[in-house]
Amino acid sequence: MRVPGKGRIDRSKPVQFRFDGVQYQGFEGDTVASALLANGVRLMGRSFKYHRPRGVLTAGSEEPNALMTIGLGAAREPNVRATVQELYDGLEARSQNAFPSLAFDLLSVNDLAAPFLSAGFYYKTFMWPRAFWEKLYEPVIRRAAGLGALSGEADQDRYEKAYAFCDLLVIGAGPAGLMAALVAARSGVEVILADEDAQMGGRLLAETQMVDGQSGADWADAVLQELAGMDNVRLMTRTTVTGVYDQGTYGALERVSHHIARPDGRLPRETFWRIVARRSILAAGALERPIAFQNNDRPGIMTAGAVRTYLNRWGVAPGKAVTVFANNDDAHRTALDLIAAGVHVTAVLDSRADAQAQGEYRLIRGAQVCNSAGRRGLESITYRTTSGEDKLATDCLAVSGGWNPTVHLTCHMNGRPEWDESIASFVPKSDAIPGMTVAGAALGRFTLHGCLTSGADAARAALAGSGRSVADVTVPQADDTAYAIAPLWAVAGKGRAWLDFQNDVTVKDVKQAATENFRSVEHMKRYTTQGMATDQGKNSNVAALAVLADATGRGIPETGTTTFRPPYTPVTLAALGAGSRGKGFAPQRFTTSHAASVAMGAPMIEAGLWYRPSYFPRQGETNWRQSCDREVGFVRKTVGICDVSTLGKIDIQGPDAGKLLDFAYTNMFSTLKIGRVRYGLMLREDGHVMDDGTTARLGETHFVMTTTTAAAGQVMRHLEFITQALHPEWDVRIMSVTEQWAQFAIAGPKSRELVNGLIESPINNESWPFMACGPVCVAGIDARLFRISFSGEHAYELAVPARYGDALFRVLVKRAEAVGGGAYGMEALNVLRIEKGHITHSEIHGRTTAFDVGMERMISAKKDCIGKTMAAREGLLDDDRAQLVGFKPAGAIKKLTAGAHVYADESDAVPENDQGYLTSVAFSPDFGHYIGLGFVRGGAARHGDRLRLVDALRGIDTVVEVCAPVFLDPEGGRARG
Repeated sequence: MRVPGKGRIDRSKPVQFRFDGVQYQGFEGDTVASALLANGVRLMGRSFKYHRPRGVLTAGSEEPNALMTIGLGAAREPNVRATVQELYDGLEARSQNAFPSLAFDLLSVNDLAAPFLSAGFYYKTFMWPRAFWEKLYEPVIRRAAGLGALSGEADQDRYEKAYAFCDLLVIGAGPAGLMAALVAARSGVEVILADEDAQMGGRLLAETQMVDGQSGADWADAVLQELAGMDNVRLMTRTTVTGVYDQGTYGALERVSHHIARPDGRLPRETFWRIVARRSILAAGALERPIAFQNNDRPGIMTAGAVRTYLNRWGVAPGKAVTVFANNDDAHRTALDLIAAGVHVTAVLDSRADAQAQGEYRLIRGAQVCNSAGRRGLESITYRTTSGEDKLATDCLAVSGGWNPTVHLTCHMNGRPEWDESIASFVPKSDAIPGMTVAGAALGRFTLHGCLTSGADAARAALAGSGRSVADVTVPQADDTAYAIAPLWAVAGKGRAWLDFQNDVTVKDVKQAATENFRSVEHMKRYTTQGMATDQGKNSNVAALAVLADATGRGIPETGTTTFRPPYTPVTLAALGAGSRGKGFAPQRFTTSHAASVAMGAPMIEAGLWYRPSYFPRQGETNWRQSCDREVGFVRKTVGICDVSTLGKIDIQGPDAGKLLDFAYTNMFSTLKIGRVRYGLMLREDGHVMDDGTTARLGETHFVMTTTTAAAGQVMRHLEFITQALHPEWDVRIMSVTEQWAQFAIAGPKSRELVNGLIESPINNESWPFMACGPVCVAGIDARLFRISFSGEHAYELAVPARYGDALFRVLVKRAEAVGGGAYGMEALNVLRIEKGHITHSEIHGRTTAFDVGMERMISAKKDCIGKTMAAREGLLDDDRAQLVGFKPAGAIKKLTAGAHVYADESDAVPENDQGYLTSVAFSPDFGHYIGLGFVRGGAARHGDRLRLVDALRGIDTVVEVCAPVFLDPEGGRARG
């Protein structure tokens, strides 16, 4: 099917590739689609719903049909559009969504069941019988879902992220984009020209039109050569601008090595760019739309512009006898190009009664194609005129329903395009994106001269006010014949006429949606799945909403269009998350005591991204509970050592540091004395608790905040939001110093004895009372000492620069063991804090308020703080809300479990009777039984109540007694003594 003398491929460089196990040959410069068409392969895929045979429809990234899996093993990539995948030697391509083969697909039986699978059938069918959903419907749907499949192996390819900055970003390198870039570049501004294709030039590569007396492709090559030689221009091929974001930021995906057979291991597969531009020009061109008619989805039926592209760019005739069906003048050029190349054109069928021939070919005016024949490829068409119906033998039908400006990027910031009757399509609003100017076919300028002029004008507009003089660039001469069209969306008929080819949405489906009152274009989209395929409706949305408009008796502008969202084309998650694979995604964070803890045999558990010791087993202990009970005893009787370095530590300095803390916390911190520590509660803007922790004042303008391990990053972002967005005028600086300090809890009756044996100046209860803090010296090292307690015992936390953490931990443990104590891990820490009623994120899990955890009095009445107003909402202060309480066993079964729910005694364990739930549970060696924390409706007034505890997952059904959440030393004498 190659046409001699046509195309921009290199015929001296043959390329071998395989499709579904069959060997084929193409040439350098081919895509998989063009190479398969050149080899006479028309069947390339199956539709999603009915598994109908499908061939290539377009020549670009909007392709809905020819989706393939490229590569083998871990490198296998599904849903690659054959129209954009460049050919390379040894390429392996496989068809998708077919079993056992593409030619013989058993699931094509779905097509016979089409009368039962109309739009919305799943919403109606899968609701009954109710029991069938879990056992039948969902398993079947899950097996059928998706098109291609991943390998299941770890992706070994590299992906990168990069950043670029420019004065002007030009999106699209067709005639308008090239002209805009040329004017801007000659004016001296920094220009980025990005195009999704491997070769820049856009439609100029697919047409035979002349520019200034030379072919459009040659003119494009000359412009690109000039731009490539300029230091202020960056040309980015294979780069799709996928999204528009605030403040001139654009997302772009560069396909770096998809076209290379054996890429260098240092070369990434893809790079995701964040481009920040002062101004931008959208010159993304236009997309041709098909016309819906009965069986318009057969392989061999393509858009007219695509047929022209395969001929002129790749030297491929998609058929031996080509027929053109159109409602506009532009499609006639397809017939002219085919005839000039020696390809037989059977006829041009134009739906307009007054259509005029542009050359020597058979023109049938007022004709509409109403059916096609040929199962795996087009064999003939049936057309209708005022004289009746007739047939034509043809193996390729080039269809054109007109062109749609590529407005998608202009809608990414809630812009809505406007209907332009003259081109029967939508065009973007001028102010849809701040700083963006639209040019060329994307603006509805469909003549070549109009595109060139529009590009130059857009560059001048973008540079206006920049302070630079704009270069005087003459717009070259080119064809300026007016674009003429008479809208035709669908040909009337009884059979199925396809709109969305991939999702098998028909004209009848859209009309049915309207009949069932899904009249909004967004509702119709979801009811029919129109426009929800990988092409996102690029080929079908406008025609579908035109059909909806007709079905509802409204005009197209009134009906509106769907919302286009980023990304413009599919983007791999690996590219978006470049650098975040494996430990790059979740890096392991080790404390300075990690090696010593492992050497002591401690099993390490994850706490966020940190690894902390669960417990420290000793010889003779057969289970973790024995170790845990012993470690709790260290703290209660002698002294225990625990690494608490994972707590978030945020250094806050500046004259307004106190203001920041007052605003972030519910209670006052600006009044805190130097050398003292205060506990604080932090709310979200909605009034719910975000985090709690302590903050120490080390100097007049110097504070150190500690957060929970889990919320360290969240609190840091929260403080940055306050200082950058809410109060940028405050003179305060914040910095996370979590990893700069190693910090250890020293807790127990002998804790002060141990501390005094380390520091150079001993302390006592008067010089260092509870909640005191300050600098100390340990073996000549400057350190910080805080007298705070998470265990309820007399305790301290000693912090040293991280490089001394390992040595200090070993010294602390050795000295503790010498007095009958030792290290304790997370299990013992949990027991100690539950006995004392201290909360963690098990309790402040995002749905609790200060009122719920009994800390409503911590919300100061003297000042404002984030979340204060919202926390005062009536519903958040209701006495019947679930409030923090303690639980202890009162039934025959003494075990309590976190996550269990409680009900009124003897009541049924059903949601309607739910009274609350347990959040944290531990076995207390001090009390000899399980204890727990949790929430019960009206809990503050229900101490002493007995409730039924049910854990359906673990089969536990027992009785518990509600009590105060503080089990041990409620007066706090141990910590203060």
